[in-house]
Amino acid sequence: MKRQIQPSGVERMMRENDFIVSKTDAKGIITYGNPIFIEFSGYSEEELLGIQHNIVRHPDMPRSAFKLAWDTIESGKEFFGYVKNMAKDGSHYWVFTHIAPDFDQQRKIVGYTSVRRCPRRDALAKIEPVYRQMLQAEHSAGARDALTAGTKVLLDLLNQTGMSYEELVFSL
Repeated sequence: MKRQIQPSGVERMMRENDFIVSKTDAKGIITYGNPIFIEFSGYSEEELLGIQHNIVRHPDMPRSAFKLAWDTIESGKEFFGYVKNMAKDGSHYWVFTHIAPDFDQQRKIVGYTSVRRCPRRDALAKIEPVYRQMLQAEHSAGARDALTAGTKVLLDLLNQTGMSYEELVFSL
């Protein structure tokens, strides 16, 4: 379903006090979405539950950014970042996301909770060019080497700034 949706270029802005909340199982299958998630995604609750969370992935987002997110949360750590999502109608909305693993009593990861809020526009102006460079590197490298190429762009930037990814995100 999602692969047929084309980006419209229309941006929807989150309201300052909005919080988009969703929960997934350990494989990224949506188990819960709050009313704000349903509103911004444009999907009904029935369309979202039981579907991969990447149903809202915008093609402008580099795959390597999501690899970093997955590597972080699968290691049991929290992830913070800026993400451009795409709604069912092709519109997009930017979020500042916080993803945390959910653990069972044996400290095994059983799922993830994501809380997204309205991002700062000045931070988006700084992260968008980085994502464009990462995406360009991924496309230039081809499918087999895309993740490595996109990740290299980000790692080069982090090395230049002397910051970790989390420090970079919070400095924007």
